[in-house]
Amino acid sequence: MSSYDVDLFVIGAGSAGVRLARMAAGLGAKVAIAEDRYMGGTCVNVGCVPKKLFVYASHVAEDLHDAKGFGWQNDGDLRFDWTTLRDNKNAEIQRLNGIYRNLLTNAGVEILEGRATFTSAHTLHINGTSISARHIAITTGSWPFVPQFPGSEKAITSNELFYLEQLPASAVVLGGGYIAVEMAGILNGLGVETTLVYRGDLFLRGFDEEVRLFVKQEIEKKGIKLRFNDNIAAIEGEKGRFTVQMESGMSLDSGLVLAATGRSPHVDDLGLEDLAIAQRSNGEIIVNEHYQTSIEHIFALGDVTGGAQLTPVALAEGTYLAHYLFAECAPQPVNYSLIPTAVFCQPNIGTVGLSEQQARASGANIDVYASEFRALKHTLSGSDERTLMKLIVDRDTDKVLGAHMVGAEAGEIIQGVAVAMQAGARKGDFDRTIGIHPTAAEEFVTMRSPRTQNV
Repeated sequence: MSSYDVDLFVIGAGSAGVRLARMAAGLGAKVAIAEDRYMGGTCVNVGCVPKKLFVYASHVAEDLHDAKGFGWQNDGDLRFDWTTLRDNKNAEIQRLNGIYRNLLTNAGVEILEGRATFTSAHTLHINGTSISARHIAITTGSWPFVPQFPGSEKAITSNELFYLEQLPASAVVLGGGYIAVEMAGILNGLGVETTLVYRGDLFLRGFDEEVRLFVKQEIEKKGIKLRFNDNIAAIEGEKGRFTVQMESGMSLDSGLVLAATGRSPHVDDLGLEDLAIAQRSNGEIIVNEHYQTSIEHIFALGDVTGGAQLTPVALAEGTYLAHYLFAECAPQPVNYSLIPTAVFCQPNIGTVGLSEQQARASGANIDVYASEFRALKHTLSGSDERTLMKLIVDRDTDKVLGAHMVGAEAGEIIQGVAVAMQAGARKGDFDRTIGIHPTAAEEFVTMRSPRTQNV
């Protein structure tokens, strides 16, 4: 009989924590999980799910405009009501919170509400009581980071955006990552005059260079104002009436300032320092290939380790660790080499594998196939939105090293391409595949000639 209260204690009921707890319980372990905020973590509450719902909402005005080219007329009193969107979103999130809670309860996982902190290597304190565990997993995720400058406390983050009392007439979004670009697109699509400010030359660092330039072109068409090579020096004024002072010397009047400047591990008040658990300077917990920390029986998964901040990655890590700890056979390690991802800006980005720049830097002898076109829909809609598709191919082996798309439903399309690449697809396999006509997706199997120039 175990000398511990539970076999596994999980700190944090986000994507990684819930998956780990459920699967471990299903494998016969006695499991408890603690959550101090909301079931489902960032993704369900202030991340992927509400963001995608807001992206849908922000695209409606464009769809209605496009509809005129297809004969649909709207001469009535059409208006957007922010509170309806916000409250309907809240109701859906509450429903999902309940589902996550039921999943854990039905699996036999004990749910504890509150912040669990270490009092020793095997013991945690929560809500005035102590609980001991044979294994402990830290899955507390990440939290928005806001740089410090005069008035920075006046800025909100993506967390607060989803719960605004009302929508402002204008907004400044600070940042150059995918969250900043997505939030700018949402605000702009909902009718907010939006300026995106980024200190670098071009946003979306790490993505394919051609994709980055193409997205810049497309979102500028939609009315988002871009200010690169600049930064916020100070925010002055009161709620709803801000003056944003820029390092360049110019100023912007804005009803809202949103800082989308990255995320930091959510590790405050866990007591990691007392245990001397190894961390990087930014707080990320250092783990090995089995997600073990510097203390053998304490593990860490998901955003808190500084890896790819993606829900499917956290789920895969949770699955691995449950089997590593409690299954009889050794699990397959998580494959990080071909992680597909999407950015839900407008138009969407979908990508998997190497960018052209990464492929060239690796020394591979590559061919680049690319196609840019106006989607069939827009021949009648009147929109000048364009689509980009791109394949990176190893010339020596014919293996597809990377696939990239900017266009409507890019994430939906790239998911299928990722399956093919995971199976080792070569360009010849794409060429032999019959396309579905007329679709944008067929372009991936009809690109025959590599281009000669580099981007």
